[in-house]
Amino acid sequence: MANETAEIVLSKQDLREVAGYAAACAQEVLEIFEGAYPSDSRPRDALDAALTFARGGERGKALRDTGWAAHKAAREADSEAAADAARAAMSAAAAAYLHPLANARQVKHILGAAAHAARAAELVAGGDREVGAARIEQARRRASSAVVDVLRRYPAAPPGGGRVGELLRELDAALRDT
Repeated sequence: MANETAEIVLSKQDLREVAGYAAACAQEVLEIFEGAYPSDSRPRDALDAALTFARGGERGKALRDTGWAAHKAAREADSEAAADAARAAMSAAAAAYLHPLANARQVKHILGAAAHAARAAELVAGGDREVGAARIEQARRRASSAVVDVLRRYPAAPPGGGRVGELLRELDAALRDT
């Protein structure tokens, strides 16, 4: 395992690639949250902010604030599927803040949106793990070589995290094997 205090070189373009990937994964399940909470725009705002950054915008207070707001929306949701959809949007915004430290927890910034999106889709399908596996495969195919390159700079995803953690580790392993 890499030294957790070692620095990893990340360019702004690397961060944009990761944020764009995370936003694309979160976009697929945003309707789950919006269907349950049509008047709550916090996850959409976070997703839009992540996309703006990915397309050349700056990291700033608005991006950070929308991510925290989506996190709050997830905590307030009484639907597990909607909560995971909001967490996917929050994770997309957080992807722009990937830290350049060789720490396995940073993999959540890269793949968290995909894992939460897969879990949201599973929950909508009554907990069907095949649905989650299909979403993870879709996320694997979506990952550009630039995203995989950034991922490989970090140690493998950490243990724990329940079902979302399992999905995260499945995607992490699949991407490292490509």
